[in-house]
Amino acid sequence: MSVSRRCLCCVKYLMFVFNLIFWLGGCGLFGVGVWLSFTQAEFSSLPLSFPSLSAANLLLVAGGITMVTGFLGCLGALKEQRCLLCMFFAILLLLVLTEVTLVLVIHIFHEKLDSKAQNELKEGMKIYESEPGLKKSWDNVQKMFKCCGVTNKTDWFEVLNGTLPSSCCSVGTERCIDGWVEPCYHKARTWLLDNIPSVLVFGVCIGVVQILALVFSMVMYCQILCTEKHMD
Repeated sequence: MSVSRRCLCCVKYLMFVFNLIFWLGGCGLFGVGVWLSFTQAEFSSLPLSFPSLSAANLLLVAGGITMVTGFLGCLGALKEQRCLLCMFFAILLLLVLTEVTLVLVIHIFHEKLDSKAQNELKEGMKIYESEPGLKKSWDNVQKMFKCCGVTNKTDWFEVLNGTLPSSCCSVGTERCIDGWVEPCYHKARTWLLDNIPSVLVFGVCIGVVQILALVFSMVMYCQILCTEKHMD
């Protein structure tokens, strides 16, 4: 076996291992997204801007794309197909750039995004009495998090003519006068941030694997070209 062929085999199996880890990471992200979706299923009628629902959808999309990309990388490494490697590199590069852009946008515009999400939720509250699904979701949120309103319990005053829904108080209370003080958006956001650190660490690890996979795909592509030239 020639030196170039041995190098190609080495890079091939290294890339396969990295992409296998990458694919497993995608499965992990997708699994967390599914878990979060099932956990928050009782809030499903709320706008998708609700923190835990938006996080669940984001993880599902990221996990699904990562799984497909990892599979392409594994297949391209094993088959030594330049076309598959180019496709893998292009998708992975686009994914990395999208992730970096998304992180920067969230970091820079997080206050505006929070404000927009809160406004959407307040708009949704207006059909609380006419929409049974939304009513059930809001009641579930307020009972689970022991909170009231989006940013303040007074958010309900315009919707319910100066009164509060019974779900703003302890279970079993027929008429709610003094509801829970903490707002639901802040409470849900805090709950999400308390439960997400391990996922963020996992995401950083996946990011490192993505960069290494990009490097190995380029190296392997060059090695295939060199091997084909030597064979010619």
